[in-house]
Amino acid sequence: MLRIIVILLLIADFSGSRLYAQKDPVNVDDPMSTMNGIITGNNVITTAVPFLIVSPDSRSGGMGDIGVSTSPDAYSQHWNAAKYPFLDKKATVSLTYSPWLLNLVPDMSLAYLTGAYKITDVDVVSASLLYFSMGEVNFRSSADATEVPYYPNEFAIDAAYSRKLTDAFSLAVTGRFVYSNLTLGQTVGGIETKAALAGAVDVGLFYTKDITLKNNMNSRVNFGFALTNIGSKMSYTQNASSEEKDFLPAVLRAGVTYGVELDDYNSLSLSFEFNKLLVPTPSVDTNGEIVYGMNPNVSSIMGIIQSFYDAPGITVKDSKKWGTSGAKFIEEMQEFQWSLGAEYWYNKLLAIRAGYFHESKHKGARQYLTLGAGLRYNIFGIDFSYLIPVSSVTNSNPLKNTLRVSILFNFNAQGSNRNPL
Repeated sequence: MLRIIVILLLIADFSGSRLYAQKDPVNVDDPMSTMNGIITGNNVITTAVPFLIVSPDSRSGGMGDIGVSTSPDAYSQHWNAAKYPFLDKKATVSLTYSPWLLNLVPDMSLAYLTGAYKITDVDVVSASLLYFSMGEVNFRSSADATEVPYYPNEFAIDAAYSRKLTDAFSLAVTGRFVYSNLTLGQTVGGIETKAALAGAVDVGLFYTKDITLKNNMNSRVNFGFALTNIGSKMSYTQNASSEEKDFLPAVLRAGVTYGVELDDYNSLSLSFEFNKLLVPTPSVDTNGEIVYGMNPNVSSIMGIIQSFYDAPGITVKDSKKWGTSGAKFIEEMQEFQWSLGAEYWYNKLLAIRAGYFHESKHKGARQYLTLGAGLRYNIFGIDFSYLIPVSSVTNSNPLKNTLRVSILFNFNAQGSNRNPL
């Protein structure tokens, strides 16, 4: 039942009923007032296919969902494919399985398969499949009709080419096809639905530098930057206008990782990362006119540009500042999410990880701790992660109390095994 409610809510939004911060007449002299039982002040950005920005692997999942600047591994395709040229392996393959809403439904899940192959020492090709299943849903066209089971699903297939431009710097470009079929062509509320399709690209940059400290300890600093899911808008209805189409979850990610070899057996790395949705912020409307903010019904490229300066400023508690330049700047800053992560390795064999993810309480309130562990032996590796919500606003998270597992295989190591800083 929960799964049906989620799908119907998605359809209602996708069919053209835009969800703005306010749709009813607003008393602009007291904009923080209660309207229809809803207190304004939260302004969450929503997109189509949000599964594209869920951390798909257990290594990053154990470090606060950090991955754009961490050391290269099999999972780099999702975070920053530009890391691949610095792998010390000829080829790598990984598979992750994540139960979804495990405490509520038994058969929803997210699966991730990825692989990379080094053509030369500087050129790498890679690909991945991200698949989200909503399990079995029973549908009736009318109250007395027979239930018909169907299986809503979404997936993304992508391929990337990455190249090392210097001994320390690399670049990657990824192409992605996105498919989302939430209704299997069912007619909902008199509206004929269809599967939504989209194309997107990622661009990633990666810089890594080895540093020898005065005490002869080896250390390394990595910088990563990526623009992901830059592409066309999506629609789940026939003949949808541009205003009725929804944005992909385009994201800007940037981060830094510093690692040090404490001795011959122990190493430690610390990472910081921030990200921002490159999607227009919902505006505040009164009688069909935009009172605060900007028109969100723009093209994908304009949406990326506009996302840096279009916040209406409704998240500021002091209503007298609502809509002012200061309030708008504060809301724009609240749209940046950030993470901290740590990873300890013993003898390049056993890893222990921890992290923290923070999102403003006005923009979704996802705040959680993560724990993780990993094991590497010969060509085989396995990673685990566990998520603990800590938000004071909400205690819900699809991955709450869920153990996630990733396995990987590395083939034909090139030279000595690089320390996993």
